[in-house]
Amino acid sequence: MVVVFVLEGARYAVPLQATERALRMVAISPLPGAPQVLAGVINLHGSVVPVVDLRRRLGLPPREYGSAAHLLVVKSPRRTLALPADEVLGLRAFPKGAVAPSERVTPGLGAVAGIAALPDGLVFIHDLEAFLTADEERGLDQALEAT
Repeated sequence: MVVVFVLEGARYAVPLQATERALRMVAISPLPGAPQVLAGVINLHGSVVPVVDLRRRLGLPPREYGSAAHLLVVKSPRRTLALPADEVLGLRAFPKGAVAPSERVTPGLGAVAGIAALPDGLVFIHDLEAFLTADEERGLDQALEAT
């Protein structure tokens, strides 16, 4: 089971078991010295949560997220992250065999674990373990420690 969301008209997903919640967009504060893939941080009930801008990661055009946008709060193996999304579509289960490993379809996608081919289009399923590179993790740690 995955949580499906939309960016620039394309559908992406993260595993349900790694998803804490979806919430309306809130103010994102800049984090000086953070890796380029980060949009900044949010305050989530007193905790500082880094916001990974998938648009930057995927090479999509930048966009200001308005009040209609959402944030998906997810847990990677190392930390809690927030992912901006144009829209959250909800939960989806895929039929057996519908998800192909990304390496078999398009090698080198990195943070994409699989691609589901459905009658109404594709869904790119993200691998939260590979979401941030080791260098990005270190850079984020340093930026967070400096604040």
